[in-house]
Amino acid sequence: MPDLGAPVRVAVVGAGYFGRFHLDAWSRMPDVVLVGLAERDPGRAATALAEIGAPDLPVFSDAAEMADAVSPDLVDITAPPEAHLTLIETLAPKVEHIICQKPFCGGLEGAEAAIRLAESHRTRLAVHENIRFQPWNGEIKRQLDAGLIGTPYQVTFRLRPGDGQGPDAYLDRQPYFQTMPRFLVHETAIHWVDTFRYLLGEVTGVFARLARLNPAIAGEDAGLILFDFDGGARGLFDGNRLSDHAATNRRRTMGEMWVEGSEATLRLDGAGRVWHRPFGATAETERPFDWRDRHFGGDCVYLCNRSILDDWWAGRASPMEAQRYIRNQVIQNAIYRSADTGQYLTV
Repeated sequence: MPDLGAPVRVAVVGAGYFGRFHLDAWSRMPDVVLVGLAERDPGRAATALAEIGAPDLPVFSDAAEMADAVSPDLVDITAPPEAHLTLIETLAPKVEHIICQKPFCGGLEGAEAAIRLAESHRTRLAVHENIRFQPWNGEIKRQLDAGLIGTPYQVTFRLRPGDGQGPDAYLDRQPYFQTMPRFLVHETAIHWVDTFRYLLGEVTGVFARLARLNPAIAGEDAGLILFDFDGGARGLFDGNRLSDHAATNRRRTMGEMWVEGSEATLRLDGAGRVWHRPFGATAETERPFDWRDRHFGGDCVYLCNRSILDDWWAGRASPMEAQRYIRNQVIQNAIYRSADTGQYLTV
């Protein structure tokens, strides 16, 4: 364990679209010092480091070389999923703490192998799953725990980012989306599998219907997924990436959510506002809370990494530990099996 009184030495692998959010987040933490970046594209690395005002941060083309040279306490992997397992295999003998982006190791089999590798080297491994850390989801969770809505009946999320129409869909930001054979659930809905579990407890069963609406892409981009939870509540993920919702930034919340209970309903809108309507009432009232409309999803990349770091350096297990996270991937596999077979499946 590093010196708890010293700044945490963090290195990052990858400076792509999402990696830049990670670099920015670490650069704003007063108890963290960035010590290295592994990125094979020098131009991309230079752009990312200029954005955070760290043009002199050492850049390496190889993650193992970086780990040997700068001795980080923690490495944050933001590289594509196909590189995750190899990077964890390379870094686990060298680093005590690893955070890895999702889709984690490309699927359940790779995730299980990564966990075995980390355990064999006594390396702590967490998955960067940031949607549950969006501040509106945190506020809804606080109100659920306080009993504001009474007995929870159902959560519904309508994913409507409006970025998936036409032959150029996703090309300006994440072009690999077009070629993923499994897309909506594997890349996007997995976020709300995790968030639903955070809000309402463990998933016990699923039923799914999936479809491809845009013929320019390889995978599914629309779907309806029903969830049962161990507490008796139900969930509905109603998603497609072609339609939009009312928002000045449609990637802020990615859609709208309702959490319904015996005493009230909470509603999330596209501005990141949470509204409360008591049972029997016709009017909603906004429930203000503090948050930053910065970067992606209310600065949730910062909030996720901050949470993992705080837990680990306090000697606690993080809810994002890889051993806990892979339950999301088990549920994901059940969703695809349900869609393939047309059957309701217990999980």
